[in-house]
Amino acid sequence: MSIDLSALLLRETPDSIIITTPAGEVVYWNKGAEQILGYASAEAVGKPLDDLIVPTEYIDQLNRYRHEAIANGFSTFETARRPKDGSLVYMVVSNKVVYDGEGRAEHIIISQKDVTHLKVLRDAKLVESQFRDLLESTPDAIIMANQTGRIVLANSQAESLFGYERGAMLGKLVELLLPSRYRGGHVAHRSGYFGQPRTRSMGAGLELYGLRSDGSEFPVEISLSPLQTAEGTLVMSAIRDITDRKLIERALQEKNVELERANKAKDSFLASMSHELRTPLNGIIGFAEFLSDGKPGPLNEKQKEYLGDILNSGRHLLHLINDMLDLVKVQAGKSDLVPERFRLEDAVNEVRAGVHPIAITKRIEVAITIADDIDVVMLDQQRFKQILYNLLSNALKFTNDDGHVGITATREDADRFRIVVSDDGIGIRAEDIGRLFTEFEQLETGTARRFGGTGLGLALTRKLVELHGGEIHVESEIGKGSRFSVVLPLAIKGARA
Repeated sequence: MSIDLSALLLRETPDSIIITTPAGEVVYWNKGAEQILGYASAEAVGKPLDDLIVPTEYIDQLNRYRHEAIANGFSTFETARRPKDGSLVYMVVSNKVVYDGEGRAEHIIISQKDVTHLKVLRDAKLVESQFRDLLESTPDAIIMANQTGRIVLANSQAESLFGYERGAMLGKLVELLLPSRYRGGHVAHRSGYFGQPRTRSMGAGLELYGLRSDGSEFPVEISLSPLQTAEGTLVMSAIRDITDRKLIERALQEKNVELERANKAKDSFLASMSHELRTPLNGIIGFAEFLSDGKPGPLNEKQKEYLGDILNSGRHLLHLINDMLDLVKVQAGKSDLVPERFRLEDAVNEVRAGVHPIAITKRIEVAITIADDIDVVMLDQQRFKQILYNLLSNALKFTNDDGHVGITATREDADRFRIVVSDDGIGIRAEDIGRLFTEFEQLETGTARRFGGTGLGLALTRKLVELHGGEIHVESEIGKGSRFSVVLPLAIKGARA
């Protein structure tokens, strides 16, 4: 029996044997090429070798050694090739040119030997000598991998974290340390990283899951750093087990959900308690007013004084309850706006009239300036007056006797206007301004504590402004007064003129 030894050798050698035209088109693809590179012969023949298995960054190298082989008959070099599965393998490549009878290059025989394991051992020896002692002293698990994605160094912390014996991780693909659902995507990420290597810190790193040798998973945080060596670029991964952190985060998240649920229940309860809280208090105030007017009979001076105290305390308490209920209704999403057309000047004058007794008592002038181009607006009139009343009463409260308070309204743009309440009162420290609109916050600035209050007024004011789609700002200086500026729409969005 006659055996074609040449054909047998080409077909059965474990190395990759490929024959191409001088331009690089594949004309022969042996079994070794199929096993190493993953493409069947039928998939490869007729395709350009450059497009099939050569990474973009190695195209220039391929052309250089191809031209050298055509010129000299032979070339050899070490390089990387990308099999069908997207991984990288290192190969020693030998090019042998076959010439025709006229001395022209006819074919190129390309022998490729897989030296990935040898490359891993070389890289491992290099980094072992330079970095092993340093990396053993770090608290994090450290893994170094070369461009093929194979591990060339793992410190003892990494071996312990992933459950491998000493040296057992060397040469393995880093994807082995990831659950299978991450592996395909990680190969692409790894290739992209080597294309543009950069440091990625732990805080900004990838968060995914690691896979121990026993098959158990655990959450990890990873930072990456490229490392240039004589053998090429390596990537160093610092890996941190964040199981405890995840448990704490999950517990906090569950607690936050529980607190949010309780908070919503509280807001819903308070929002529905409006009638139950206001009705008995209005009854107390009403009967106190009835007695104070002397309708049941004459009162002596002491009785009038006591009833006056009851009335003042009841009205103050009613005001606080109204603020609290309004605030929780807004927070619970149960406060709807009722838009209506009204003259801005009339509403401002009405609010000023409401605080007139306070202004008279403290001998404070309240000046009003409204621009001519603002007349009728379309807002929730009651809420608007509440906003302005809160700002104006605060201005009067924190302004010394014989001071000045002003209200100005100007057009902001085609759709909005700005209303400013300013005073020359005690002012607010810069570091306290951020706390002004927080519920139940009272500032300790200077003599502010003596003025009392619950800290609800400005918090409610901000909520009502935002409910209108507006915004509120404050400027202030200690001893020189404050300026509260509210920008509101001329008409609530969706309201009909």
